[in-house]
Amino acid sequence: MYHQNQNQGQSQNQNSGKIEVPESRAALDNMKYEIAGELGINLKQGYNGDLPSRQAGSIGGYMVKRLIEQAERQMAGK
Repeated sequence: MYHQNQNQGQSQNQNSGKIEVPESRAALDNMKYEIAGELGINLKQGYNGDLPSRQAGSIGGYMVKRLIEQAERQMAGK
């Protein structure tokens, strides 16, 4: 049983960061740049490895927050 649970954890980790619906990539990228602009973070096209973790995390956190809000509105029928 331990071995089975270990394999499940590995498959979950392998999916981390992947976009499950490829058609949404452009919309997610647009949202990322929009949120970065709202937060006053200079996000450039391509490599942003020099961006501090705090700023990158803020962008990702606000993206998740906004996506949850959108899903809630859809479920509420608005």
